[in-house]
Amino acid sequence: MRHIAAILFVIVFPITSHALEMPDSGIATRQQEASAMPVGERVALWAEKFVGTPYDPDPLGEYVTRQVVVADERVDCMYLTFRSVELALSGSPDEAHALALDKRFTGKGIEENGRVINYDDRFQYAVDMLRSGKWGTDITPDLPGSVEMEGSRGIKTVTVLPREAIPAAYGRLRSGDMIFFVKDPSKRVVGEIIGHIGIIKREGEELYLIHASGRKNRGGEVMKVPFADYIGGMPFAGIMAGRF
Repeated sequence: MRHIAAILFVIVFPITSHALEMPDSGIATRQQEASAMPVGERVALWAEKFVGTPYDPDPLGEYVTRQVVVADERVDCMYLTFRSVELALSGSPDEAHALALDKRFTGKGIEENGRVINYDDRFQYAVDMLRSGKWGTDITPDLPGSVEMEGSRGIKTVTVLPREAIPAAYGRLRSGDMIFFVKDPSKRVVGEIIGHIGIIKREGEELYLIHASGRKNRGGEVMKVPFADYIGGMPFAGIMAGRF
């Protein structure tokens, strides 16, 4: 799977929508207000702002096709992760823009006349994001019950928390943790290890998953769902987790 957002699992839960719709001035104000919060809380805050945003039907991702950094009108799971982290780690919209040209790419993004001209150099496989070091620390080995699973594309194995072991790790997860859902090796189509990405929001003892729920040919929207409910019905073999 070269573009992971094309193959997603959908669980639908009703939720009040409040898609991210604010000018740069509003984003800057919110960034300043959140600046004292822990990084993970900021990541979760921005992810939650996208709840209700329509799912991006573009197979490549609308931001890639349009060659832009910001395309908040419609999102897939990779863009949701990109944008939530970039807004959380920066102090202004301009800083978030500059950060995107670093973090979304295996090297460095290049802009000419307001267009990103080298999106071919972006992270196209989500596992490469986590392995790069640009997207936080892989905390999967620290979660109880993690095991080695077959990799692909020259990656011999990856450390994964298998599906049955995930509930025991609920207490270890924090707001802002990025959850990378791992496909069973027998179900991989084009060497993809990761089939979906979501972001954790912790509210007291309750864990929620914020994710772009949809398929490229069916639509959908960003949703906030109980993490345990999602895990209970998902088709994935396990998870990997990253943290800033």
